[in-house]
Amino acid sequence: MPVQARSAASVDAILKATVQVLLRVGKEKLTTTRVAQRAGVSVGTLYQYFPNKSALLRTALKLHAEEILAEVDKVCVVERGQPVEQMAEALARAFLAVKMRDPKKSRALYRVSSDVEGAKIMSRTAARMNEEIAGLLETAAERLTRDPHLMATILESTIAGVKRQLLESEMPEAEFEVIERELVLVVRSYARACVGP
Repeated sequence: MPVQARSAASVDAILKATVQVLLRVGKEKLTTTRVAQRAGVSVGTLYQYFPNKSALLRTALKLHAEEILAEVDKVCVVERGQPVEQMAEALARAFLAVKMRDPKKSRALYRVSSDVEGAKIMSRTAARMNEEIAGLLETAAERLTRDPHLMATILESTIAGVKRQLLESEMPEAEFEVIERELVLVVRSYARACVGP
């Protein structure tokens, strides 16, 4: 295996192990030694890529943010030129789907985010997402009566608020579907209110 491919495989294994150890023992007991053991690499190899525990967690959080952006990007490609209500629904469903695909992982990363500059990471993610969503809204089939960036901010904030509630509560996963249905009702209603004659 070429060196670059081995390096990528090692980094991938280390990041997967970081999340696994985080889920198993929590943030306080997560150590670089435990992560290296779980990943099947030496601690020295781990330190080649990540200087400390915070760097591990920060990178895991960045990857999670990239997963969210990738889902939003997909929606923005598929929904171009569609009715704005349909766009809003697709965005809400995609965002919750990626966050709730692995609720335990999402909760664990959400809980450690304040310790690893998570606010900065998520702020940058939100800014990129706002640009993507505003660009999508500009292609809406109807005439919009609101600025697309404002609409993107309201939609994104509404979806993020519901996501935060799901991650902060101990709500059973069985209720996610009900919450998603209600969120779709809210974002579709808002989107409808932003369409002119």
